[in-house]
Amino acid sequence: MPGVDTRHIARDSLFLLGELRLKGEPHTHRVKVRNLSNGGMMAEGDAQLNARVEGGAHLSIQLRNIGWVDGTVAWVQDNRFGIAFAREIDASLARAKPAQDGEHSPRFTRPSGIYTSAADPRGLRKI
Repeated sequence: MPGVDTRHIARDSLFLLGELRLKGEPHTHRVKVRNLSNGGMMAEGDAQLNARVEGGAHLSIQLRNIGWVDGTVAWVQDNRFGIAFAREIDASLARAKPAQDGEHSPRFTRPSGIYTSAADPRGLRKI
């Protein structure tokens, strides 16, 4: 998709976290996914990553419910950059909730267990 103006393609604004690996580097960088379409995305990185990202760089990004996707940096502006995917993805998968499997779910997706029955005043704490 490099060299093709894809700004007319439908994309949704969202906020996800992804893991990005620049080609030839063993470690990953956490990035914020600001918008996502089937053909690419806009990401925001930290200062350390932004100093190393340049147009045309090859990379891989891991997206929730999709896995690793290869791509190329299409543009860079301040701390944000665009990525054109090497193959189209189903962007709706990244928007789906992660699997709810109890023990393996992140803490913020589990019920907190602090709710008690209003009919049982012993379960309520006075503040």
